[in-house]
Amino acid sequence: MEQTTASKNVVVIGAGPAGLTAAYELTKHDLPPIVLEKRNIVGGLARTENYHGYRFDLGGHRFFTKSLEVQRMWRELLGKDFLRRPRLSRIYYKKKFFFYPLKPLNALKGLGVRESFLIVTSYLWRQIFPYRREDTFEQWVTNRFGRRLFRTFFKAYTEKVWGISCSELKAEWAAQRIKDLSLKTALLSMFISPKKKIKTLIEEFEYPRLGPGMMWNTVKQQIERRGAIVQLDADVISIARRGNCVDSVTISRNSHKETIKGSHFISSMPVTEFIKKLDPSPPAAVLQAAEKIHHRDFLTVCLVVNKPDLFPDNWIYVHDPDVKVGRIQNFKNWSPDMVPDSTKTSLGLEYFCTEGGELWEMKDEDLIELGKQEVDRIGLAKYADIEDGCVCRVPKAYPVYDSDYRDYLATMREFVDGLENFQTIGRNGLHRYNNQDHAMLTGMLAVRNLIYGEKNNLWNVNTDQEYQEEIREEIEFGPALETVKEALAESFPKLDRVAFGQAMGTVAGALLFLVTLILGLNGGVVVGPNLQLLEQYLPGYSVTLSGSLLGLGYGFLTGFAGGWGFAFLRNITAFLYMALVRRRAERLALRKLLEYV
Repeated sequence: MEQTTASKNVVVIGAGPAGLTAAYELTKHDLPPIVLEKRNIVGGLARTENYHGYRFDLGGHRFFTKSLEVQRMWRELLGKDFLRRPRLSRIYYKKKFFFYPLKPLNALKGLGVRESFLIVTSYLWRQIFPYRREDTFEQWVTNRFGRRLFRTFFKAYTEKVWGISCSELKAEWAAQRIKDLSLKTALLSMFISPKKKIKTLIEEFEYPRLGPGMMWNTVKQQIERRGAIVQLDADVISIARRGNCVDSVTISRNSHKETIKGSHFISSMPVTEFIKKLDPSPPAAVLQAAEKIHHRDFLTVCLVVNKPDLFPDNWIYVHDPDVKVGRIQNFKNWSPDMVPDSTKTSLGLEYFCTEGGELWEMKDEDLIELGKQEVDRIGLAKYADIEDGCVCRVPKAYPVYDSDYRDYLATMREFVDGLENFQTIGRNGLHRYNNQDHAMLTGMLAVRNLIYGEKNNLWNVNTDQEYQEEIREEIEFGPALETVKEALAESFPKLDRVAFGQAMGTVAGALLFLVTLILGLNGGVVVGPNLQLLEQYLPGYSVTLSGSLLGLGYGFLTGFAGGWGFAFLRNITAFLYMALVRRRAERLALRKLLEYV
């Protein structure tokens, strides 16, 4: 049962997707909050900036979600202003462009036959001898793509984004962002449309006509109509608490300080900043943990190009280490209304950096010059055609998953969870690499905790290591489908490649060992003339007592390779056969449905 709201005075800190969603849900329960935002614009990282009529995102923000609640909110707010957009993105590497998702001829042409063969070989090797532990990003990706492809397409770009080695970046980030994607699924997606659609490979997405900021400006207008107060340029400078309760926040606004009291507080500000601004301060261990947690910052250089069309991509990943830019957005290809003049194009060059570092401290005119040179060097636009530009810096854009973050976060979490009238939400509030739909869910669940007294654990939103951009579209046929699945699983069980290889290797090694040992013990002038032929193929092997031990090893390796290869080919054959059967069944079901209609 809904609790009375008469005595609740809620303060929401932060007007990004999480904070504004919380405010939106609160107003639905006739509980209009006070929303505090330190910038002069709402939307947080999902805001849309405006420069002389040119709108640009701070990173691209595709709108897709598995959450029906989030989808419902988007629809009721924007409706027809949602555009269905085709996705095209490529990777720029060694002065070549690779389609992503992969396309056979393009990938083969760009990499070459030899490099493609080495990548597949490296992948197969890692399937036989995987890392037993997957603690780091490097280990996680190498197990799924092979070391050669990791070094080709993952290492340089990932280290450019995070500013740390892939051996320091924790595996949780990879498990969130590219779960269910591997070299096998990427290759199969080039030929077969999978039953499960992985969002990394999604071909269409939705997008607000005037960028993501259109969504959050609409939310601001809606909640203000319902009585909420949204204060912009309101920087929280201190947070007062009495024991385990937050009492008030003090803001600096228009050079004046103001203290705002509340009965309940919901915050999407970085949890590290929240802890540092508490008065009285939390225990020393908690403060120390807040100092040790890191973020990655970035800046966008927006360039206006005097050309109507430059390239067809929505965005391009720049893996080339010879340039500093990490990703390039083509805003006109997200929505034509992002560009006020149809004869021109605007680009967003994203540079990943650290606040206070060399790139961050560069003057705007120098960054614009750098952007012009690099986009010309890559070949996306000519230097002479770029007529204007601006720079937007984004602090604390990405929570870093480095080697020690987990322990420090646990320390902060234990303290924050002890505050009775406070909830932290959103990407930075939970120090978790969430997309905006997950950030929105934390805001929704926080309100349900407040209004209904539920016990939703906000820290667990998106902690199942499920890729944040993964959509699974499956045709449901009810219990009959489950029965068919069970029957097929029994008829075509998947062979464990390693186990089958080990079994074959053990048998082959033992057989060669015993035969060699028996013939060696028999002795004679000519010992095992047939087995002696193996000496030409197995270095060091001989039909002797000592040679039997070497034969054991050779037999195991040969048997393992043969068994692993057989299991691999058998599984692929079974998979392709089942895919064919499934497609035939789906076509038959569709035909019957159409006949019925």
